[in-house]
Amino acid sequence: MRVVTGLSVLVLGAGGIGHAVVTGLETGIDRIDPFKDMKNRPRAGHGTNLLLVGTDGRDRITPEEKKKYRLGGAPCNCTDTLMLVHLSADKKRASVVSLPRDSYAEIPEHKDPTTGKTHSPHPAKLNAAYAKGGPGLTVRTVERMTGVKIDHYLEVDFTSFMKTVDTLGGVRICTPRPLKDSHSGLDLAAGTHDLNGGQALQFVRSRHVDGASDLGRMQRQQKFLAALIEQATSSGVLLNPVRFRDASSTMLNSVRADKEFGTEQMLELGQAMRGFSPASSEFASVPLEKVAHPVKGIGSTVKWDERKADKLFQALRDDQPLAPERPDTPGPKAVPVDVAPERIRVQVYNGTTKNGLGRTVDDALRATGFDTSRTPLNADARDLRRTLITYDPRWDRSAKSLAQALPGAELREVTRQGPMLKVTAGADFDAVRPVRAEETKQGEFGTVTGDQVTCP
Repeated sequence: MRVVTGLSVLVLGAGGIGHAVVTGLETGIDRIDPFKDMKNRPRAGHGTNLLLVGTDGRDRITPEEKKKYRLGGAPCNCTDTLMLVHLSADKKRASVVSLPRDSYAEIPEHKDPTTGKTHSPHPAKLNAAYAKGGPGLTVRTVERMTGVKIDHYLEVDFTSFMKTVDTLGGVRICTPRPLKDSHSGLDLAAGTHDLNGGQALQFVRSRHVDGASDLGRMQRQQKFLAALIEQATSSGVLLNPVRFRDASSTMLNSVRADKEFGTEQMLELGQAMRGFSPASSEFASVPLEKVAHPVKGIGSTVKWDERKADKLFQALRDDQPLAPERPDTPGPKAVPVDVAPERIRVQVYNGTTKNGLGRTVDDALRATGFDTSRTPLNADARDLRRTLITYDPRWDRSAKSLAQALPGAELREVTRQGPMLKVTAGADFDAVRPVRAEETKQGEFGTVTGDQVTCP
C-alpha cells in the first residue's frame, strides 16, 4: 500500500509540475476567434482536427537574418502553407494532409474586413481566402472543401518557425541528391545535415529545387515535419517540464491560435506525443486531377480529384489511418537514395577466388530491390581487393544510388558502357545495405510515414 501510495504521489506530483510549468504560457498567445458566427459546419468526427497555417509574416526578423536567409520582399498577407492535422482519438497517430495553396477553391460569401462590403461566393485560389477574410474565411473555405470540422486553428509565421527549430536544437535532414535554390538561398550537398532555424526555413520554402515547384515543396515540408517530430520525441524535450515550457513559450510567443487552444490542450498534445515515434506520423497530399488548371481571372490553379479527395477526407472523419498497415521489418533501416533500386539494372561479377561470392552479391542486391541479371559471372581478374562499380556517366545518379548499397565500393566511369551497371565483388565485400527510393508512397492516398522520410 505504501508503494502504491508513493507512486501515486509521484505521478500526481509530476502532473502538477507539468501543469504548473505550462500554466501561464497562454498569456503569450495572440488569441483569435476563427469560428465566430460560423453556421452549417460539418459534423464532428472522432479524434481532433487542427488547421496549421503558415504565413509569410516577417516583421520581427532582423535585417541580418533577412539578408542571410533571403527573406526580403513584402509579405503577401496570404497563407504560404496549409496543412490539415488529424490526431487520432487514441492519441497514437497523427495524419497530416497538405492542401496546395494554389488549389481551385470556392470562397464562401463573406464581408470584406476593410471595406465592410459583402461579397457573394466566387472562385479563387485557396490561399486567397486568408487575404480576403483572415483566419475565419480560411477555416470556412477549408471546411467546405474537405467536409472535415476544424477543432483548433494554429497560425505560424517565419519568426516562430525559426525560433522553435533553434529551441529544439535544430533538425536533421537527409537528402540523397544536392538541393540548391538561388531564390531561397538553400544549398545542401547530398548527405546528412543538421539545420538551424534559418536553414530549415530555407528548406521548407524552396520552390525552385526541381520542376515540381509547390508540390515538391510540400513533400519537403512533410519531410521536415517528420524530422521535427523525431527531434521532439527523441531529444527529451517532452519529458522535461522545463524544456517543454521553453520550447512551447518560444513557439507561442509568435503564433496565433483559437481561444480554446490553451493549457489543457498543450498538455494533452505533449503527453500524447511522448509515445510517438516517426512511424506514428503519416503524410499525404490531396489527390489531384490537374496541376495546371487555368481559370479566367485567377490564372493557373491546382484542381483536386474530387472522388479520391472525398475518400481521403472520409478516412479522416472516420479516424482511419491513411497508410496501409506495414509488417515490422527487423534489421537496419533502409537508406534513402535518389533512384529507386528497381529502376537500376546490375550485372554482378566475382572478382575473387571465393566460390559463390557472385551469387551471394546478386541475391543480396535483388533482395533489396535492384534489377540484377540473376546470372553472376566470373571477372577476368580474380584478385580484386575492393568492390568496384563501373558505370556510364549518363547513369551517374543510378551509380551513386547503387553505391549506397555497397559501402566502401569504388565508383569508376566507363564511357559508353550503357544503362547496365557492373558490380565486381572484391575481397572487402561484407553485406548489402538496404536502400529505398527517397519517396516511397503507400496506398491509394500516396501516403508516406515519418520513418520513411527521416534519416536512418
